[in-house]
Amino acid sequence: MMTRGQRAGIALGAAAAIVVLAAVGWANRHPELAPVEPPGEGAFDSALLRKGEALAGIGACAVCHTAQSGAPYAGGRPLPTPFGIVYSTNITPDAGTGIGAWSEAAFRRAMREGVDRRGRHLYPAFPYDHFTRVADEDLAALYAYLMTRKPVAFEAPDHELPFPLDVRMLLAGWKLLFLETGEFKPDESRDDEWNRGAYLAEGLGHCGACHTPRNALGALVEEAAYDGGDVEDWHAPALNTRSPAPIPWTREQLVDYLFDGWEEAHGIAAGPMAPVVNHLYDQSEDDVFAIAAYFASRQRPPLADAETEAVLAGAAALDWERDPVWRPEKIPDDPALLRGMGVFRDQCADCHRRGGAEPPVSLALTTTVNAPDPRNVIHIVFDGIRPPRGALQRSMPEFGASIADADIVDLVQYVRWHFTDRPPWEDVAGHVAAKRAAW
Repeated sequence: MMTRGQRAGIALGAAAAIVVLAAVGWANRHPELAPVEPPGEGAFDSALLRKGEALAGIGACAVCHTAQSGAPYAGGRPLPTPFGIVYSTNITPDAGTGIGAWSEAAFRRAMREGVDRRGRHLYPAFPYDHFTRVADEDLAALYAYLMTRKPVAFEAPDHELPFPLDVRMLLAGWKLLFLETGEFKPDESRDDEWNRGAYLAEGLGHCGACHTPRNALGALVEEAAYDGGDVEDWHAPALNTRSPAPIPWTREQLVDYLFDGWEEAHGIAAGPMAPVVNHLYDQSEDDVFAIAAYFASRQRPPLADAETEAVLAGAAALDWERDPVWRPEKIPDDPALLRGMGVFRDQCADCHRRGGAEPPVSLALTTTVNAPDPRNVIHIVFDGIRPPRGALQRSMPEFGASIADADIVDLVQYVRWHFTDRPPWEDVAGHVAAKRAAW
């Protein structure tokens, strides 16, 4: 005969098993949705397709869903995360490997809930925590556009995630903690333009996915929205009052930057931002002005004219002169900084100087040089700048093959010392070594 303790143990074990089974059932509660025949281009109105094309541009869908040298929207691009590599999926209307067999309801569920047609949870590298805010009519237009792309038979590689992160069921718990579903709700205290910009930025634009920090589980830290984040080992700068830009962004400056990828008081788009502005280059002025209005409202108050002139003059005073024998007034005492000044003189000063037909922005004004860590400067030194479509004349060659790592370290430290009054960057040598290892 069982003792009372044994009976209690069995009861507790049974209860635990029921809880586990219930949790598994809840996590896998999404049914597979029936496949459909690919609708084809004739199934959609031309105006709907044009709208979908514009929305795909706002979301820069092709950036993540196109592998290097791959077919547009066929997926396969590796997306590095702190947990491993996630490969983007094929979103062409190929019925076997893409979304050709997806109904609009299946597409909407993926965008809103992060669940694919077969009922599997999607990793939040696909930013459904933003896309859930998109209105039904815009999802319909985006679905129509994607369903009329050229079908491509391509199976993306399996994600490179360690156990247990490769168990998709765990994503149900992540969503329970962090996914807040629901369409965007306008702020009635704001005007239509601001609300349009907020809708685009917070929804399909998913700007916070890069420009907001994440917690240890990879979820956005909502109370630190737009405080700056990380993407593909680049620092995505703050888009609010914490922006390190010496001159606060105005709406008009943001418009220029979003359209052209270049702004004369702030610099040029590089790294992961360059393809984003390349897509915005083709968007309507109304939408880009709206996005700019939204982010302008998050900036520090604009400087008075006299203050702006003082900042510009101070930055210009730090620029090197055209004369090759000229020496700056600030001469460092530190031997490493002095070596870095020599590298700057030999490799950088010919372009980063006063005068010239197309002078670059003073390095003292750029967000990159004023950023909290040196990664962006290091990437640019190694890889150069392949300018966005709106500023094709503003390229920069790569120096990763021609400058030794020790010289790059000294150069980066000197640029920070000479062009800003901010604290020195930490572990520049470590960041350079990591870049070299990945180069």
